[in-house]
Amino acid sequence: MERRFRELFNAQFTSELYEFYKADLSRRTGTSFEFRLAESPLFLSDDFKQRAVESATAIVEQLSDPALIARMKAAIPERWNTPGMDALPNLAQVDFAVVRDADGRYVPKLIELQGFPSLTALQIVQRDAWVETLARMDGLDLAWSCWFSGYDRTSFIDLARRTIVGKNDPAEVILMDLDPPRQKTYPDFAATKLLFDVDAVDPVTLVKRGKQLFRSDGTPVRRIYNRVVFDELIAKGITLPFDYREELDVEWAPHPNWYWVWSKYSLPFLQHESVPRATFVSDLERIPDDLSRYVLKPLFSFAGGGVNVDPTRADVEAIPEDERHAWCLQEKIEYEPALQAADGGGVKIEIRLMFLRPDDEAKPILAQNLVRLSRGKMLGVDFNKQFTWVGSSVGLSLTS
Repeated sequence: MERRFRELFNAQFTSELYEFYKADLSRRTGTSFEFRLAESPLFLSDDFKQRAVESATAIVEQLSDPALIARMKAAIPERWNTPGMDALPNLAQVDFAVVRDADGRYVPKLIELQGFPSLTALQIVQRDAWVETLARMDGLDLAWSCWFSGYDRTSFIDLARRTIVGKNDPAEVILMDLDPPRQKTYPDFAATKLLFDVDAVDPVTLVKRGKQLFRSDGTPVRRIYNRVVFDELIAKGITLPFDYREELDVEWAPHPNWYWVWSKYSLPFLQHESVPRATFVSDLERIPDDLSRYVLKPLFSFAGGGVNVDPTRADVEAIPEDERHAWCLQEKIEYEPALQAADGGGVKIEIRLMFLRPDDEAKPILAQNLVRLSRGKMLGVDFNKQFTWVGSSVGLSLTS
């Protein structure tokens, strides 16, 4: 959205440069990508960046209120209520759509919240690959940053290591997810190993002895970088060697309960100009007459799963009474095609502002970003398979 850099990039863009970038990113991570990599980074303008930072910071401050957290804990199912929940999550994400306001300015509008990890390690490597690619373009060989709060590459890696590994030996820390090599996010797991020497481990392979967990080779697990998505775990009916309700001698980063507490479930509690109006379906006094202005969202799904962008009265009424607390009706947001592609068309933008909190920090720290580009009806990768200039990217600027 920074016009000068966009024009320089688009004027020099070639399919060969795009192929170089993709090959370089695959080489750096030692992986192939099942999700699409976009043809371009997002060049952040200073004014939009400031608005996004201020909005994300204000939202996280609201979410951090102990009284509000106590109310939102009602979202935690008893079956998955894990002991030892900390005061605030170690990792959290605030997702914004880029929209145009009444004054014609690009502004952020909240789409989703997650008290859950994102592609923390991959975004470092993705930024590195774009720096290498942009160095081949006149006027773009610059000191690009994808960070915030004064961080640079070195200081961010230290922050991420403190968040993911803590004070432990990396050999005794695991990135825990179901069947890691088959996850679309595996390139991030590979980058986590590359940068932090933490292995991705399937929880079904763990061994429980008393209150302790061990890897199959007998290595104790002291800390879990928790990437298990509960809806996947539940849908697949997987049996684990431990019960989340048990007292285990292990550190969580983040604690599993934040998956439920800081989520779309939080949206109806928030009051901010960047937050669209959202109501639990269970709290609706009546179904709005004009449902074209709303989307119907399940509160605990990822990657756009189950989101109905064109709900009907029948769709809302079809939700069983005992499940209505797990759905919300949210004011529809009109994405602005704010990124101009080299082919002349506009591309919609979603930017994720990523917060990290090492155990010894009192508050989450806004530190990096992730970008998704779309020409489809929704932002998820599955909704954009037939388009170009869409997919995973990163927001770049010249300052952190």
